[in-house]
Amino acid sequence: LQMLEQQVVGGEQAKNKDLIEKRQRRKKYADERRMQLVAALQQEDEDSSDWVLLKVYDSTQEEVRAKSKLLEKMQKKLRAAETEIKDLQSEFEREKSDYLSAIRRLEQKLMLFQQLLDRVQSLIRRDCNYSNLEKIKRESIWDEETGCWKIPEPVIQKTHLP
Repeated sequence: LQMLEQQVVGGEQAKNKDLIEKRQRRKKYADERRMQLVAALQQEDEDSSDWVLLKVYDSTQEEVRAKSKLLEKMQKKLRAAETEIKDLQSEFEREKSDYLSAIRRLEQKLMLFQQLLDRVQSLIRRDCNYSNLEKIKRESIWDEETGCWKIPEPVIQKTHLP
């Protein structure tokens, strides 16, 4: 009788372990979700609990007043969020313009140094290793520790005739 009862109570799938585990997981998920909702309701302050809980009003005027108050609060939050967005956008624009001006200043300095280099290069002696700037650029090494370039020392190559 017990064997028949166990088969009938659960139906054909009464002994299906996968189905039993699936039911247990669903129950566990539902319990966790219920606990999360309870915790969320406990943490919510009185103002925002109006969204979650259904209120019963004595008259339509009372309902209109309550919903108007809630609307005003949400509009204040919206205005605060909009001002925050505007502040962030203006701050971003200021930083962007600062970066662009820094880039322009650096480009001007680079052009100045390039023009100076072009003028001074013709004054360097031909027997000096600095007469070939491309070779100096290739031989220069960036030093991470000091944060500067290591440039080869100037050498004058004198040729001795026999």
